[in-house]
Amino acid sequence: MNLGDLRQDYKRNRLDEADSGDDPVVFFRKWLDEAIQADISEPTAMSLSTVSSAGKPSSRIVLLKSIEHDQFVFFTNYESMKGEHLKLNPHASLLFFWPQLERQVRIEGTVTKTDRRVSDLYFLSRPLESRLSALVSPQSRVISSREELEKLVDHAAEKFGTAEISRPDYWGGFLVNPETIEFWQGRPGRLHDRIRYLKKSEGDWSRERLAP
Repeated sequence: MNLGDLRQDYKRNRLDEADSGDDPVVFFRKWLDEAIQADISEPTAMSLSTVSSAGKPSSRIVLLKSIEHDQFVFFTNYESMKGEHLKLNPHASLLFFWPQLERQVRIEGTVTKTDRRVSDLYFLSRPLESRLSALVSPQSRVISSREELEKLVDHAAEKFGTAEISRPDYWGGFLVNPETIEFWQGRPGRLHDRIRYLKKSEGDWSRERLAP
């Protein structure tokens, strides 16, 4: 399969230092709002990359659920592959891609678990079906069939009925504390705009332009 002729020129926008400002998290919120307003499907979807103890990278799509104190929050099963990776190597990369706006954002940082109360509150806000799935699914483990999983969900639904389902200890949130945030805006002729922010020891940010 030859894909060399599949090309798209980017002409929608530009990215200037005057627009991005001094605080990359503030600017990220602006871009995210614009992605939401553009009616992009799953604007909060992000590729989360982690690394195993053997140094092997792995990526998957998760959803950004909030930004708290300039940290990026997502939720998952702590016993999943990503959970196990982050337990051994608490560093991760996030990638947002909004093709309709010809934009992407890369975020790299350290990862910690959210406070238990934060995880509890979010878990209780989820639809019943999602809570049941989180309760019974041995995420990232081999199962014999989909039917096996559906039976586990049905059994849990019968067991709990209308009772409140508490968050299991193996499920909760992670916080990504950004150390690097890079904004990319597609431009004509592949002369894309790239602006990168690096967090300094004092907590504020330095800014630099990168060649495309």
